[in-house]
Amino acid sequence: MKKIPTIVIALTVLGSALCHAADAPNPPKGSEKTGADRSTATQSGARPHIVFIYADDWGWGDLSAHGHPWLKTPNIDKLAAEGIDFRQFNVVNPVCSPSRAAAMTGLCPARFSIHQHFDKPSSNAKRGMPDWLDPKAPLLSRFLKNGGYRTGHFGKWHLTNADSAGAPAVAAYAFDRAGVFNGPPDYPEEHAGVRDTAENTVRFIRESKGQPFFVNVWLHEPHTPHLPSEKSMEKWKHLDKQKQVYAAVITDADNDVGKILATLRETGAAENTLVIFSSDNGPESTGPDKGENSDPTVNIKGYGTHYSVGDTGGLRGRKRSLFEGGVRVPFIVRWPGHAPADTTNDKTAITAVDLLPTLCAAAGVELPKDYRSDGENLLPAFNGEQTVRTRPIFWEWRGHNQEPDWWPDLAVREGDWKLLMTDDGKRAELYRLDRDRAEALDVSAEHPEVVARLTASLRGWQATFPTEPEPDCISKGARRSPAQKEVTGGNGRE
Repeated sequence: MKKIPTIVIALTVLGSALCHAADAPNPPKGSEKTGADRSTATQSGARPHIVFIYADDWGWGDLSAHGHPWLKTPNIDKLAAEGIDFRQFNVVNPVCSPSRAAAMTGLCPARFSIHQHFDKPSSNAKRGMPDWLDPKAPLLSRFLKNGGYRTGHFGKWHLTNADSAGAPAVAAYAFDRAGVFNGPPDYPEEHAGVRDTAENTVRFIRESKGQPFFVNVWLHEPHTPHLPSEKSMEKWKHLDKQKQVYAAVITDADNDVGKILATLRETGAAENTLVIFSSDNGPESTGPDKGENSDPTVNIKGYGTHYSVGDTGGLRGRKRSLFEGGVRVPFIVRWPGHAPADTTNDKTAITAVDLLPTLCAAAGVELPKDYRSDGENLLPAFNGEQTVRTRPIFWEWRGHNQEPDWWPDLAVREGDWKLLMTDDGKRAELYRLDRDRAEALDVSAEHPEVVARLTASLRGWQATFPTEPEPDCISKGARRSPAQKEVTGGNGRE
């Protein structure tokens, strides 16, 4: 029987680059390729399996492979050693729901009026949001399913909220199998516990023998409430309690990754699978909650934000911030025979909206002629080339606007320039990421022409947003009120 190649990818946050002739830094020299050179399918025509592992609130520095002093992630480290560790991967929003919508659609989440996390309908209404992602949107899962793939989604959903009556089933998004938490309330047959993700994925892989498959593995860890296993707590008992809890949940997640990779080996699929590991945003801020923290959307209790001690690896900001610490995350891709082993790519800027066109190209699935992604096909980078990005990266955030790192509402990256600004334009800061990864030196005063150009680019992008959410994506009986900025509300957790 002909083997079906499988692709495994690990995601970290990478910035995107668009070089401007006058102002942008020069692209790296060597084997780089531009958009005009990019493939639209694998050269061999083989159809790889695709495993997309998406962690929740996992910081760029929360890997021993990224130099963490006490966390240990042997399975994810091994994944990186067998593939490419992309050091400049960015999600396009610093919280869960919009970040995930972008990965699924290849489009900026604001195009669907998804500006923050999905909460209960009354909270969504105040923020001018729908109550779920439109199932009629372009979807990676649908394109792959139509191309002959078996599709599965296990773990977190959060493309709606557990309080949103009438939300579509996960199956409506072109998934053949699903087992989710924080998902649509009306389909209990799709519900699963937060600890069931790895086992459900293993079962799906074993049942898919003989057919190419695509599976989302959206882990709970290290989101609050923290739910460490007794075994992992015992392993880290020499640490103080705060570190012990965090190290334990990281170990639990790493072990789940190990189970999935072992299953790929046992079923003979590993050499033909593209595997990705990444995260939806940067790490949660350490808070005052030392006791039990409950999450009514999934009916669980665990440790609170006092134990959220994730690491950005020296990047500024955290979850909910448009600075790099909030949007640059791990991104690891293992693809035997394509992605060269033990490779670090710190040149190619990749974003979540690139995943749909890139993975469809890897699978040899042709995109509809009327589909226009906000990302681009970066398949050559997955094949080990130092690919040069040709499109800017845009960010929008309508949540917290506090000092010192949560004040930006908008941001754009072009080449190595990154501009962050308030929505009213009264404050703006400019950084050169190739020289200033930590975003410590604002150079806006020295480059007013760059600020003006990037501001105009942002305003043009904003002008393409819808003014109201799609009526078909509003919960039954939900009252809609004028949109306003809201920092928190309801029981939907970011």
